Amino acid sequence: MDARHTDVWTAVHRERAALVHDLETLAPEQWNAPTACGEWDVHDVVAHLVDTAKTTRIGFIRHMVTARFDFDRQNAAGLARERCDDPKDTLDALRSVLTRTSTPPAAIATRLVEAFVHGEDVRRAVGLTGDYPVDQVAKALEFQLRTTVKIGGGKERASGLRLIASDAPVDGGTGPLVHGSALALLLAVSGRPVEPDELSGPGAVTLAERATS
Repeated sequence: MDARHTDVWTAVHRERAALVHDLETLAPEQWNAPTACGEWDVHDVVAHLVDTAKTTRIGFIRHMVTARFDFDRQNAAGLARERCDDPKDTLDALRSVLTRTSTPPAAIATRLVEAFVHGEDVRRAVGLTGDYPVDQVAKALEFQLRTTVKIGGGKERASGLRLIASDAPVDGGTGPLVHGSALALLLAVSGRPVEPDELSGPGAVTLAERATS
């Protein structure tokens, strides 16, 4: 494993462990809190994280064939496999995959996107705050800016805008300026709502609207 991959997996494993720690504090009803990830609640997102942590390249292809190459159907099937009746059991399943390095056939940066964006899906739904390594968040953001929405990125959402991170050396695109933390920009280009004060600049409203459209 090269150094770049090692850094990514270190960040992912750290984030999984931090999320487990936060999930241990949830009241039973908080597992049902709706998230910004479509129709999924907190329990659903955690089950999805278990599924993706277990996914191998060969397994992903097999599941996609079964789902007739429909990503939504494939994700729904994975969630159903890993979502236990009792959230505590789903949390135990997440603990069991903390240090796994299996991955679907995708760029290694997708593991960062998965960890940070879904981590925020959970935390924002229950009023918690995450502490993420800014350099790795910046890598996830840069990847999303290069990747089309069709395959999970955010390129089109940032089109015609210039995004500048306030806490990382990310400055990309041309057009009306959008300032924000690397995390806020990552969430917005990944199709997640952000608070009004998290983005600023002439292009902020446009990006915020695209994030929720």
